[in-house]
Amino acid sequence: MSEHIKKSAHQARSDKNTSGLSDMRRGQGADIWRRLKKSKLTIVSLIFIAILILSAIFADVIAPYDYAAVDLANTLQYPSLKHLMGTDDFGRDIFSRILYGGRISLLVASITVVISIVCAAVLGSIAGYFGGWFDAVIMRLMDIIMSIPGMLLAISIAAALGTGIFNTAIAISISNIPALTRIVRSSVLLLREREYVEAAISFGASHGRIIRKHIIPNTLAPLIVQSTLKFGDAILCIASLSFIGLGIQPPTPEWGSILSNGRELVRSFWPIVTFPGIMIALTMLAFNLAGDGLRDAMDPRLKQ
Repeated sequence: MSEHIKKSAHQARSDKNTSGLSDMRRGQGADIWRRLKKSKLTIVSLIFIAILILSAIFADVIAPYDYAAVDLANTLQYPSLKHLMGTDDFGRDIFSRILYGGRISLLVASITVVISIVCAAVLGSIAGYFGGWFDAVIMRLMDIIMSIPGMLLAISIAAALGTGIFNTAIAISISNIPALTRIVRSSVLLLREREYVEAAISFGASHGRIIRKHIIPNTLAPLIVQSTLKFGDAILCIASLSFIGLGIQPPTPEWGSILSNGRELVRSFWPIVTFPGIMIALTMLAFNLAGDGLRDAMDPRLKQ
């Protein structure tokens, strides 16, 4: 009976603490948004990202032509009202292919970031919370992975796994996991000393519940910031792997593969490489600026 009363009291206190934390997070969210609005570059970047996402989602509606439609009578056409970005050496509309290529790039980058976040949250939480040999084994493994250049590691894994959307995402995410794991671990080392974590332990809460309810939710803010930065890196890695033939394969359009298809025409027909190159550069810049803006908004001291 006394055990039941103790658990009920712990549950009530936990619910009260959770409610208080929720109110605190809402207030922090308002402060973050207020600071975020002061950065014009960040707002412009977020608007560009929103337009990019909407364009990818509604590519079927926006694209004037099918991305695979061949028109040999209109090959290598320069930009015009009929073909906004011209056509390639098969007469395919470059604008339509870039729209669909954006969908593929964002899809693979999203899968990459999700895999990286989930793995980093689990590994970093276990390493930071339990310490000891858990920490030693996990962090030494992360050190080994980080000792290999990210792009070289992605190329090696992609070559071993083969081409395709999911294999490309796995190849890139493995190189991103160590840095995110270190961030989570650092946060957990601080969080496990907090009073509400010690209170949960004293009331008999399981380690799994503490990690799930108290640790991981409080590590999401730095993870979100870093994931935004990693998103831009993932876009470049996807394009790079596709460019060398280890990523997304033709006829599926992807910005890197579009560049690869037009590299022999780079001197004689500029639109075929210019527009996908611009999209890769702008997308990377937008995500990096958005990530910097989120970081400064969440912790203004970093900006100083």
